[in-house]
Amino acid sequence: MWFLELELTQKCNLECPLHCYADSGPTKGHGEMTRADWETLIDAAPAAGITTVQLIGGEPTTHPDFLRLAEHALGTGLSVQVYSNLYRVTAPLWELFSHPHVTLATSYYSDVPAEHDKVTGRKGSHARTRANIVEAVMRDIPLKVGIVDCGGPNQRAQEAREEMTRLGVPRVGAPDRIRGVGRAATAMGVKELCGQCGNGRAAISWDGDVRMCVLSRFLPSAGNVRTTPLADILDGVVWYELLAQVPRPIRSADDDEDCTPLKQCKPNKDGGDCKPAETPCESNALILPQIPSQLRPMGGGQ
Repeated sequence: MWFLELELTQKCNLECPLHCYADSGPTKGHGEMTRADWETLIDAAPAAGITTVQLIGGEPTTHPDFLRLAEHALGTGLSVQVYSNLYRVTAPLWELFSHPHVTLATSYYSDVPAEHDKVTGRKGSHARTRANIVEAVMRDIPLKVGIVDCGGPNQRAQEAREEMTRLGVPRVGAPDRIRGVGRAATAMGVKELCGQCGNGRAAISWDGDVRMCVLSRFLPSAGNVRTTPLADILDGVVWYELLAQVPRPIRSADDDEDCTPLKQCKPNKDGGDCKPAETPCESNALILPQIPSQLRPMGGGQ
């Protein structure tokens, strides 16, 4: 089973100064992928083993074709998850989010408005996001809230998690640390990844490049869907060579299917990637680990 992250745009209505993995913002664009390119990719997704797509960005709802692309994915029989900052939700968006095959995910940073707004770089973002989280819960929309602890002394990330639980949010992950990628780039490279990259998932950037996940963009692309079919890329040698670069949790015959013990994960303290594996479980889109036992021989699956 495959989970495909579609980074529709680098444009965002927030300006998170510290941690944005995509280095997105209000002045960024929508990339080289056209509406026709995205629709062609979505049409080909089931043949590549894809069952669920996540529409992400930037802020995906800022893309002019967002609703059309979401409806197109649903029309092909795919499940859809929308990862939105919930800063601005229109009536048509609420209608989409209420579809039985759509789930919703968002980020929240602090139960103190000024601290949340400091993280997002947008005054008033706390009030808007929180109000739309409450609205989603009232509408019984399957919702996951992720919390990133940006390291500020007054952020109150744990209190933010407790607040979300009190509000009735069905899935609230443990606060994660800032990953050293994108705007928070460090020299640690693959050590900043959770170890689940490419396990049942792939990501397509706004320029068509294929990566193991949205956080691994500092690694080379496995190919580009504007020139090569997705199924061929995911069955190719470059893809499996990239998988081999990421340190994987050590599994034994006694391990269950959730993940390996937390002490064996790299990094080993990152907000719940193991037991249960939060990173490959995006809302209701459960992605089971698919770690190849060895690299395929030259020529992909031949």
